[in-house]
Amino acid sequence: MFVLTSLARPGRRLVPLLVVGLLLTGPAGGVPNAQASGVGLAVRHAGQPPRIHDIQGVGHISTLDGTSVSNVPGIVTAKRSNGFYMQDPSPDSDERTSDGMFVFTSSAPSSVSVGDSVLVGGTVTEFRSGGTTSTNLTTTQINSPAIVKVSSGNALPAPIVIGIGGRIPPQQVIEDDARGSVETSGVFDPASDGIDFYESLEGMLVQINNAVVVGARSSFGEIPVLSDNGANAGLRTARGGIVVRPTDFNPERIILDDEILATPSANVGDRFPLVVGVLDYSFGNFKLEITQSLTVTSGGLTREITSPPGGQQLAVATFNVQNLSPADGPDKFNTLAGHIVNSLKSPDLLALEEIQDNNGPVDNGVVDATVTFNTLISAIQGAGGPTYQFRSINPVNNQDGGQPGGNIRVGFLVRTDRGLAFIDRPGGGSTIATSVLSGPGGPQLSSSPGRLDPNNAAFNASRKPLAGELTFLNQKLFVVANHFNSKTGDQPLFGRFQPPARSTEVQRAQQAQVVNDFVKSILALDADANIIVLGDLNDFEFSNTLSILKSGGVLNDLVDTLPQDDRYTFIFEGNSQVLDHILVSSQLLKTRIEYDIVHLNSEFAVQSSDHEPQVARLTFGIASVQVVEQFEPQERHRRRLTEEQRQQRLRTDRSSLDDTRAEGNVVAVQCDEGVPVVLIANRDGLQTVQLLYKSRQACASIRVGDYLSGDGEKQHEFLFEAHDVTIERGGSRVR
Repeated sequence: MFVLTSLARPGRRLVPLLVVGLLLTGPAGGVPNAQASGVGLAVRHAGQPPRIHDIQGVGHISTLDGTSVSNVPGIVTAKRSNGFYMQDPSPDSDERTSDGMFVFTSSAPSSVSVGDSVLVGGTVTEFRSGGTTSTNLTTTQINSPAIVKVSSGNALPAPIVIGIGGRIPPQQVIEDDARGSVETSGVFDPASDGIDFYESLEGMLVQINNAVVVGARSSFGEIPVLSDNGANAGLRTARGGIVVRPTDFNPERIILDDEILATPSANVGDRFPLVVGVLDYSFGNFKLEITQSLTVTSGGLTREITSPPGGQQLAVATFNVQNLSPADGPDKFNTLAGHIVNSLKSPDLLALEEIQDNNGPVDNGVVDATVTFNTLISAIQGAGGPTYQFRSINPVNNQDGGQPGGNIRVGFLVRTDRGLAFIDRPGGGSTIATSVLSGPGGPQLSSSPGRLDPNNAAFNASRKPLAGELTFLNQKLFVVANHFNSKTGDQPLFGRFQPPARSTEVQRAQQAQVVNDFVKSILALDADANIIVLGDLNDFEFSNTLSILKSGGVLNDLVDTLPQDDRYTFIFEGNSQVLDHILVSSQLLKTRIEYDIVHLNSEFAVQSSDHEPQVARLTFGIASVQVVEQFEPQERHRRRLTEEQRQQRLRTDRSSLDDTRAEGNVVAVQCDEGVPVVLIANRDGLQTVQLLYKSRQACASIRVGDYLSGDGEKQHEFLFEAHDVTIERGGSRVR
């Protein structure tokens, strides 16, 4: 602390100033334009009471922390159950310093009302929610206050507009120069750093115009929004949210909270024409405590429905059902069943995450989940769906993380009425690892279902992957269901430590390596093996976890095939992000795949789960169409190619291709070693078409009288390969 005693202007008396804080210098010893240590620099006249901006200072920590102050003036702007906010009616001109703060009274402040002009004394305190060791920022407040009411009924200070016509928040950077605590490192720069921007408004009245909801109202009453209908915001989803990207976690999001007034139910895309509140901080986030009731304008968002699979398609889905157990009661089971039947169109194979045991969170040693699975299966039948079977392996009690006593695990639901069959091999167990063996028909699992390396430390207090071996249209598949380690324990985006440490990634990286090694062991025996890895991986598509899982080119993440504005399966604090994935081996990537993240949960206040399900429809029937001969219209005969001729045609160079089409009525079919060679008639004459199937047993699937069409690429005059084939039978077309 020091006193300047010689500062004077010509013709004026000496004005003593008291500067409270650290002596800081900028470039060349000048006055700094930002506080480098994160501790606020406060300047005030000696002998005069401090103003709020003197207490707040330029930074995250007040230099008056722990100091007694008196007669701090302000207008009461809002009241809470344990104190009130006040704001200086005569603010300074420095946007870096807040002119509002909280006065902690410990109980309801009955002696003041909104609009009162008060003088407050007490102890300046930096309060850190969660305790001194937490990762939260502090809020500056006055404790043990002595309050003098000066007058009542005063107009409130005009709120600061966040957005167009006011202060524009940073749109990409949360903090880019701190290394460690922002309270002791980095430059305090509200113009470029989101964490500093909101700190500079702490305790102040704030207004948002035309707020659009980017995350449904949570159970805590929180609603993330963007100002100005999302103008100037980052990448928006096709349905109204905002997408997380590798270097953009969207600091322009503002979270509305209900500590003063209740927040209404709201879905993504809903709007609030006007939002007014006081900016506060708690539980890792700045929050706008609304002080005026909100009027909701619906955005009209509806839950998505995927397409049903075709006759030659295998529909594979993954769905985190969020701690499902009989304790949830019939409503949740019926809602989930409706989603599975009506929205997911009853997929052939469904990998489920967070299935709890038969008595849910009751911690009594029960680990079996037969009742949970069968209750869901019955609800699916009741919703008009097919009969499913389940496959799962019980965990060791309380060893797989999640809710204590719940014993969450992954499992499969399998329907067998469309050609899918689960290959059961005994020997699997809670602590028994399945392995890949060389069998007479290629690779096979030692136990199916079986757990992947369940004793590996990578899966301590976490779910163990479940592998299964199946067949579809005589094609073998290996499927691995996963629920990787959760993100609980990572530091918050707006916490005091920057950049935030994501400690949970270490375990997910280890888990990804185990699964990657398992996939490689299958491919070592069959490079063309059909492998699907899916589930809640709890990490982004651009994360190190996914890079490890895909390493060596063994797996392909289907989310990468979607446009960026559709890449999200989860919304956290308004950030739309991918946590759930379906990955396939390169052999499966050669088939025609229709992939769909079905948005029916995360964007809505009323949810059956906090995750979105997703479906991949893989075509195991017709892989391509070959027009191997072209005839003149008058010709009514067909010529068969020899196998040598056929293979020669298949090896034709494709470097220069033109779009073309083959279609017509099937007038003759001949099976050549299980491969259909078909004569079709159209207005141009006759074409001989060779249909390449994944399965040689599929020859009987095409008949005389069918209508066949295919879009593809011309290889030379009489050779054609199609990307898409349609067979029409009885007025309906099957792809």
